[in-house]
Amino acid sequence: MPDEIYDIIIVGTGPAGLGAAYELIESRPALKILMVDKARICSGGLFNDCKQNYTFPIGFTREYWRKSEAEEMLAKVESHLQPEILPTGSLDTYRQRAARIGVDIVSVRQAHVGTDRSKKLIQRLLAGLAEAGVEIRLQTKVADIDESDRAGTVIVDGEEIMARKLVVAPGRKGFSFLQGIMEKLGIAYVDNVVDVGIRLETRQKRYPIVADYYDPKIYFPDNVRTFCTNSGHARVIRERYHDFYLINGHALSQEQTSNDLVNLALLKTIHLKDPVRSGQQMGIFLGRLANEIGGGQPLMQRVGDFRLGKRSKEESFTGDLYDFPPTCRVTAGDLGLAVPAKIMRHLWAAMKKLDSVVPGILHPGTIMYYPEIKMYANKPVFRDNYFRASRHLYMIGDGAGTSRGITGAWASGIRAARGILREI
Repeated sequence: MPDEIYDIIIVGTGPAGLGAAYELIESRPALKILMVDKARICSGGLFNDCKQNYTFPIGFTREYWRKSEAEEMLAKVESHLQPEILPTGSLDTYRQRAARIGVDIVSVRQAHVGTDRSKKLIQRLLAGLAEAGVEIRLQTKVADIDESDRAGTVIVDGEEIMARKLVVAPGRKGFSFLQGIMEKLGIAYVDNVVDVGIRLETRQKRYPIVADYYDPKIYFPDNVRTFCTNSGHARVIRERYHDFYLINGHALSQEQTSNDLVNLALLKTIHLKDPVRSGQQMGIFLGRLANEIGGGQPLMQRVGDFRLGKRSKEESFTGDLYDFPPTCRVTAGDLGLAVPAKIMRHLWAAMKKLDSVVPGILHPGTIMYYPEIKMYANKPVFRDNYFRASRHLYMIGDGAGTSRGITGAWASGIRAARGILREI
């Protein structure tokens, strides 16, 4: 067995890992800390768009957080990320319309960095840790994690690196890695929640609420909500997820020229019941099905075609009411063949209510992209409130179900760090 080298090893340099690292090194500068990440630069929400929410409970998983604690930690998150909080205009008219039809609009303090500026922010955060003595290894893939009575072990390129404590923060894309570690170490977990939805793209004039509220948080019946709205120079993108593609959205900073488009997700949260229990496997199945139907690509369909009950075709995506080209060229088709009927029914009901609150979103030219699926709910059965999953191992961030966004993930890192500091 190799000699113990580090006090703490943190797997993942996203917001959860960064939050843990800053809390640890600022509290005890003498700690020997190693951070590893398989990416060239930390990925996830910090890199892609970098939208931040500073109002509880947005970004937090309610079962783990109290408002008072979250707000105390949000102040610390803000001190590190140094956000430029966006102004919010009058929402009275929208709220009145929403209240009449059972829809809720939640006000949130928000900041938006933009994909073109996020790399600079990440580099500043990593440089701050390096200057404080934290060792950071990027493009370093962790093959395995183990632990003994004495310490935790990370396997990298055949090398065993030991530490008194391990923090694993792989993000949403790392859910399968996290699941494998939990099964190997005998850590019980819950995997029964998944978000399934579509991303809408339309002209900004048809969704004018974004002029007063950058990323409107709107909640509908049937567990449907808006998520990750982008405007200004906004684009829909594909994201490789294992062997298929999912849809996401991002926007450049306000310094860049606007393309006058807006995109937003409508997500339905699904709580599975026994004997159906794996939200992740459901999400993977639905994602692969959509890509199979789309010939290896996600699907897109104009609202006008959907309402007529016909598929969209590539040649019908230009002219007249279809007055803007898709920013993400995927397969034109029929979402009805890929989205489960109950989910599509609830999403469509939410779209109709949204069109009553913000008239224009159901314009025939609006594009619906699918699949937008969030798989981040492998929730360990934690041993304490500090997200300790086993004797030496802590699991945090969206991949472990302790958060749902940048600021909540950073806060989960702070809490895990405080648990570690109590022990060492």
